[in-house]
Amino acid sequence: MTSNQTNPKARLYRMVMKEHTCPYGLKSKDLLKRQGFEVEDHPLTSRDETDRFMAEQNVETTPQTFIDGERIGGYDALRVHFGLDKPEAEQSDTSYQPVIAIFAVAFLMALGLSWYSFETIFTLRAFEWFISISMCVLAVQKLQDVEQFSTMFLNYDLLAQRWVPYGKVYPFGEALAGILMTAGALTWISAPVAITIGLIGAVSVIKAVYIDKRELKCACVGGDSNVPLGFISLTENLMMLGMGIWMLIKVF
Repeated sequence: MTSNQTNPKARLYRMVMKEHTCPYGLKSKDLLKRQGFEVEDHPLTSRDETDRFMAEQNVETTPQTFIDGERIGGYDALRVHFGLDKPEAEQSDTSYQPVIAIFAVAFLMALGLSWYSFETIFTLRAFEWFISISMCVLAVQKLQDVEQFSTMFLNYDLLAQRWVPYGKVYPFGEALAGILMTAGALTWISAPVAITIGLIGAVSVIKAVYIDKRELKCACVGGDSNVPLGFISLTENLMMLGMGIWMLIKVF
């Protein structure tokens, strides 16, 4: 027995020019298909055609999707329509996703190194590598735009507020300590650096968040971060502090 039911239809207008294919148009088309829609695709192949379409529909951007004759809007509006995202007014301006991604990848890299070196993932060295690799990746995030990082860092770091250049020195120190700890080399350099920046950072976060009750964004994953200053920031600093102390204990 065959069903006469057909897939719902949607009309999609998107820019497909020789010099530019709109990525959000491609994402909208893919999303519609994954939601079970038959897509009536209308490529806008010139600037004039695109401008004429936007003027006719009184919109400022493409792509534009229509379902049952109703204009849904662009890709973001389409995600809201299908319940994949909240409306913009209800969306939070903070996100832990960058930190979760960094720690997850660092953890898996540490397990991979442990497996390669010792043929097992359950090693103390794996835990050490997790912390040192996390430090390296977090430092890379800051080093992408040191100026922007240092500006955000000044909002709460106690040493940076007294000696402004520290905001630009910090990510290099974190990277240096993380690299040396990953290699297990020059502990007499890596441990004091990690202890110093970890201790100052932890005290700064505790004062800003838990004593002064300030609501700030954390610079831990770079200057454009939406990660709230708080538990994650404190954890990063305590990890560095603890790792520095542990490395000294191992050596001496």
